[in-house]
Amino acid sequence: MQTIDDTASTIREDASKLADFIMFTQRSFLLNLSRELNKGNVSFAQFFLLGYLANESFLTMTDISRKMGHSTAAATGLVDRLEKLGYVQRLHASEDRRKVMVQITEKGVELVGRIREDIVGNLVDLMVDLDQGEQDALLATYGKISTFVRSN
Repeated sequence: MQTIDDTASTIREDASKLADFIMFTQRSFLLNLSRELNKGNVSFAQFFLLGYLANESFLTMTDISRKMGHSTAAATGLVDRLEKLGYVQRLHASEDRRKVMVQITEKGVELVGRIREDIVGNLVDLMVDLDQGEQDALLATYGKISTFVRSN
């Protein structure tokens, strides 16, 4: 019979294996992503910001700094660069011209879509090697991880 200490130790060992897996796969995905991002002269942080903007009609500078975990000054630098590249545009709120809203452009949407399709292609390559039960387990597990990450 397993004790509570044994169970905790086993969970910790399994979590350690998962941490190694996440670090390795993240590095692999980022290297592939980096090749695509280098074509558009966009950094990871700028791409992640474009990803946020692709799912919103606009974000304020405060929203951007909060989502990115940056100061407002750092967020402004990200937006400046993306605006120069034509991936975002700044708008002013009609009720308060001091309020700056940032919106992704069609060019930005196309970049996010192209990179997303690369990711989908890699996942398709992975999933064709899995049987239906493994695919279902992967999707169910990812769903739980996604819920956890979004709640934190």
